[in-house]
Amino acid sequence: MRVKVAPISNVRWRMLALVMGFAMLGHFNRISMSVAGTERIMGDLRISETTMGWVYTTYLIVYTCAMTPGGWLIDRAGPRWALTIMGAGAALGVALTGGVGLLLPAGALLGGLLLARAVTGIANAPLHPGSARVVSLWIPGVLQSRANGMVTAAALVGISAAFPLFGAMIDRFGWPMAFLISGSATAVLALVWAVYARDRPALHSGVSPTELALVTQDAGAATPPPGDAEPWWKLLKNRNLALLTGSYAAIGYVEYLFFYWMEHYFKDVLHLSTPMSRTYSMIASLAMAAGMAAGGWIADWCQARMGVRRGRPVVPVVGMLVGAVLVTLGASTGDPILVLVLFSLGLAAVGATEGPFWTTAIQLGGRHGGTSGAIFNTGGNIGGLLAPVITPLFSKVAGWQGSIFLAAVISVIGAALWRWLDPVTDPDGHPADQRA
Repeated sequence: MRVKVAPISNVRWRMLALVMGFAMLGHFNRISMSVAGTERIMGDLRISETTMGWVYTTYLIVYTCAMTPGGWLIDRAGPRWALTIMGAGAALGVALTGGVGLLLPAGALLGGLLLARAVTGIANAPLHPGSARVVSLWIPGVLQSRANGMVTAAALVGISAAFPLFGAMIDRFGWPMAFLISGSATAVLALVWAVYARDRPALHSGVSPTELALVTQDAGAATPPPGDAEPWWKLLKNRNLALLTGSYAAIGYVEYLFFYWMEHYFKDVLHLSTPMSRTYSMIASLAMAAGMAAGGWIADWCQARMGVRRGRPVVPVVGMLVGAVLVTLGASTGDPILVLVLFSLGLAAVGATEGPFWTTAIQLGGRHGGTSGAIFNTGGNIGGLLAPVITPLFSKVAGWQGSIFLAAVISVIGAALWRWLDPVTDPDGHPADQRA
């Protein structure tokens, strides 16, 4: 007699694909501003590097300030509606950036760009904490670092695509229309998410009993145990979350330096052509994306064999140290091919840390995973928002090579913080692999 096996649905992977889409478009839209600045706006308006750096940093300042309220929204309204609001607001902000270019005179354009980037930054605040919360609710615990690595890898695919694709859109349509097109694509994705997504597998009609059992056996989608959780604000006194946040601030500094100034480095420091600068920047960003995806797999492998306490720190510590060495070596040579190879390998090593960082941040928050992820990402962005401004200023004293060496030193400090970090216990006292 043939026994029928209940089919397993794949809604969890579609949910992961959608948050990867948000990450990809969100970072495409973010880095598109630096592409437009490098290729058109600074030259057309005769804006200095430092002034343009403030346009980039305005986005990061308001994005960072809105991060913890965005995390509270995720825990309060659920990741489905938090990311819906994020997508709709981001679409508006990106379209507004294009509208500023079309409608405002040259004298008012800088102020309009600052306003448009501020709107976009506020809207995007729940992006990464919300995506990581979706992973914690929809993906089995043994796969969460690789899933978070895939989300951040998708972000880097968006960054990589921005250099050649948004550059081509600028060449074809002009930079204001290019932003309007990107904003429209973001709005379509937000609509698809709002219709399809649900906060938990048990609430989605497409999830089969087999998939539900698979996801809830060790992931965060299980019903929380009875009892009162600690209030969210006590996360601010969590020593482990503070150390993790400080370490991620170092990652943010390194990554944002390259996000915003890499094409400029190839084009204006190494004196490559615009098409070659776009291509080199894309290759280095794709290498970081590959590192993010691979780092998540390696982190899950290390954790499975050594446990959370010993296995989780391996990829972050090694990645930050190796990345620091490689980007320093890259900045020490003037051969463009060798610079590309060393920067690509260094960024891949740094990118490998993202998956275990995000998994730890959400788990340390327990029931307040969205808020803990937001606090953690606030630290990352505090480090990140400093890089676009400090890098050109410090380069006037120590050269661009000195600016990159400074980032390497910060990366080493970030790695050292893991010496005192325990990723095992959340505020409610649950072990790392059994959280609500």
